[in-house]
Amino acid sequence: MKYRAVILDFDGTMGDTRSLIVKTMQQTIAELHLPHRTEEQCASMIGLPLKQTFLELIPMSDEMGDRCAETYRRLFFENNQPGVVPVFPHVIETIEALYAKGVLLTIASSRSRESLNEFLEEMQLNQYIRYVISANDIEHAKPAPDMVLRTLNDHHLQPEEALVVGDTKYDVLMAHRAGVKAVGVTYGNGSREELEQEQTDYIINDFSELLKFV
Repeated sequence: MKYRAVILDFDGTMGDTRSLIVKTMQQTIAELHLPHRTEEQCASMIGLPLKQTFLELIPMSDEMGDRCAETYRRLFFENNQPGVVPVFPHVIETIEALYAKGVLLTIASSRSRESLNEFLEEMQLNQYIRYVISANDIEHAKPAPDMVLRTLNDHHLQPEEALVVGDTKYDVLMAHRAGVKAVGVTYGNGSREELEQEQTDYIINDFSELLKFV
């Protein structure tokens, strides 16, 4: 077994949250009378911390960024009904297989801890994920390396013993800045071209391909 731990992104890697996120972002923008942004423009921000998402998407003040984040959270709570977010193909069975092999499975996500726990419970994956770092738990989120560094430190792991799995350049940058190799999935919110540009170590089209590396 080459890697002892797998550090997973959630949005676009495990759960297909794109439609829910984009819908909520566009509703937030409309409610606050901000300039319209397309689905592609909104989706390109997925993976960043919530407030930063809006600050980079539309020129605005720091105060408006806070208003966007607050409005988004309220609308997301209303929109996120059971069954709205499907699990990507082969995620559940691959996680079960990795868990059975004794691999430490963790999550590093810009999503809130409450939201992550709800998704993991709904998808019946909480029994396999041993450790979660969310936007609530770290000062510097993706693409800073802090989430990965804390995961390594808390589990006495060396960088070469872990693997980060994500769908965007933010996940790859986070991994590489922590000295950890990255796996990029092509079915999420990023693109193969973006992943190649960031010199992603492995690029896969299906989550089950993780079993080749771990």
